[in-house]
Amino acid sequence: MKQAVLITGHYYGSKRKAGFHNIAEALARNGWEILFFTSSISWLSILRNDYRMTYPVRREAGKMIDAAENIKSFVWFTPYHPANLRLSLLNRLSTKLFSNYGNISLGKAEDFIKNSDMFIFESTPGLFLFEQFKKLNPKARFVYRVSDDLRLLRVHPALLSQEKRILPMFDLVSVPSIYLYRLFEGLPNLKLHLHGIRKDLYNRDYSNPYAGSAVPNLIFVGVSHIDYDFLERASRLCPHCHFHMIGPITEIPARDNVTAYGEMPFEETIPYIKYANMGLQMLKYSPGIECITDSNKIVQYTYSKLPIIAPDFLRTKHAHMFYYKPCDDSSIKKAIADGLKFDRSKISVEEINSWDDLTLKLVSD
Repeated sequence: MKQAVLITGHYYGSKRKAGFHNIAEALARNGWEILFFTSSISWLSILRNDYRMTYPVRREAGKMIDAAENIKSFVWFTPYHPANLRLSLLNRLSTKLFSNYGNISLGKAEDFIKNSDMFIFESTPGLFLFEQFKKLNPKARFVYRVSDDLRLLRVHPALLSQEKRILPMFDLVSVPSIYLYRLFEGLPNLKLHLHGIRKDLYNRDYSNPYAGSAVPNLIFVGVSHIDYDFLERASRLCPHCHFHMIGPITEIPARDNVTAYGEMPFEETIPYIKYANMGLQMLKYSPGIECITDSNKIVQYTYSKLPIIAPDFLRTKHAHMFYYKPCDDSSIKKAIADGLKFDRSKISVEEINSWDDLTLKLVSD
């Protein structure tokens, strides 16, 4: 059985499921043995009230835990991990220490690493482990699955230097968005691989949650960067549309055409997306948000062949996306009207990967 190590900031047992969870599970389904290696967690995480500390990471630290079929979890809990110290002087003084982060002992994970066939790194301080892994196992395949633009996360400058130095050394640099592709354009090992989707779940039959509705149903699923002003304006400007909000959304206009459902398990959100008339990507601007032009939500909407409404700072090549200028009534009304008229049969889903499709590309592209 082939082995792979996923070096990530996520904890496998977390309730927050990220792309690396899906990649791990897809590889496991396809006959790989996986080590889900949680890095970037230390005593500093306790001081910062890191959400991962609510899980048994201290009890599991340094142990090889059987987390799921063909998946082991390993929490690499270290004395420290690289973090931006906010003051340029402190960052300069800590550069040497943080640059040595990757040399800390790997403990019981070392044997698995030595015998692995592939390493997949996420955009975290775990990138400092590149040299140690290369030394232990130079014949393995090294993949960088870029989850974020580190420049926008205000990470320690030493991590930016490390990423820049090792980028050309990877066998594959895989990015999930056009924004990130443009950021690294010119690398010979660069590939655009959009986020995967659980096609098996989306292809199932579900009851229509809007059954009996005589108006267009617009769906939003999300947890952060929500543009509440858009919702207030759109629901007022388009009384003939019904807006369905899934997520921890608090500022809901008191209108009959707005329904809030709160947070909902992922699988329960699928019929609300599948049977909607339009998807909403109503996000408020913040530095770095441009990098989510091809977010997992966009992929889910697209796979369901929904026209999508988005702010104009998230422009993409997709013909089924319609843009509004934030805080502008006329552009909001026009975007919704144009989206509702769009011929959904023209929306292509050929480029959309299942998670199994994506992992195959990470293995062989």
